[in-house]
Amino acid sequence: MGTKYFTVDEANALLPQIEPIMARLLEKRARAVEMYQQIEPLLADLHLDIGGPTPTQMALDFVEIGQLIQQLQAMGCVVKDINVGLLDFLCDRDGRDVYLCWRYGEPEISFYHDLHTGFNGRQSV
Repeated sequence: MGTKYFTVDEANALLPQIEPIMARLLEKRARAVEMYQQIEPLLADLHLDIGGPTPTQMALDFVEIGQLIQQLQAMGCVVKDINVGLLDFLCDRDGRDVYLCWRYGEPEISFYHDLHTGFNGRQSV
C-alpha cells in the first residue's frame, strides 16, 4: 500500500473514529506506567522471578497498546507521541509534503508543520 495523503477535511472526518482509539491508548499507557512504577524496584534484582497479576496485566496492556497503534497506522495516521496523544497526517500543501497535526483533546485539525520541524513548528492551516 502506498503512502496515504490527507486533506484537512479527510483527516478531520476520521477524528470520530480516532478519538476513542486514542483515548483507550492513553488509558492503557497510563496504567502500564503506573504498574511499571509498582514493580520497578523488583526489576533491578536479576535473580528474582517476577510474576503475578501486575506484570501479567502490564504485559497484556503492552500488547493492546501495540494493537491500538497498528489500528491508527492502518488508517494512515503517523503516531508521534503516545504520552500526549499526538498524531500526524501526511498532506500535500501547495506541492510540498507537510504533516497535519492533531493532539488528543483538540476538537479538529487546525495545525500543520513541516516534516522536519515537529510539534513546536505548528502553524495554523
